[in-house]
Amino acid sequence: MGGALTRYRVIAWIVGVALVVLVLIGMPLKYGFDNPTVVAVVGTAHGWLYMIYLALTFDLSRRADWPLKRMLLVMLAGTVPFVSFYAERRVSHWLAAEQAARAPEPVAG
Repeated sequence: MGGALTRYRVIAWIVGVALVVLVLIGMPLKYGFDNPTVVAVVGTAHGWLYMIYLALTFDLSRRADWPLKRMLLVMLAGTVPFVSFYAERRVSHWLAAEQAARAPEPVAG
């Protein structure tokens, strides 16, 4: 599951950065200065990257055996600026806690 988590973490950051650029730079340029270039480029890229984010989130959720609600909430995290960063940290902590719970206890000797 380590590879799936790494892939998810990378795409979560990429999607998060693209969305922040789109909202904080692209939208003001488009609506304040009538320059839609950033929105056209970054918006299209974010759309394609979000599809990859959905696929990788689904892959991770199936490997980690998440309930449907958790999977959908993590998938939606890529649509709100800055939330994908929070979700990425939460997912990392959830999986670390689950892995620690499954690890065998050391034998005292």
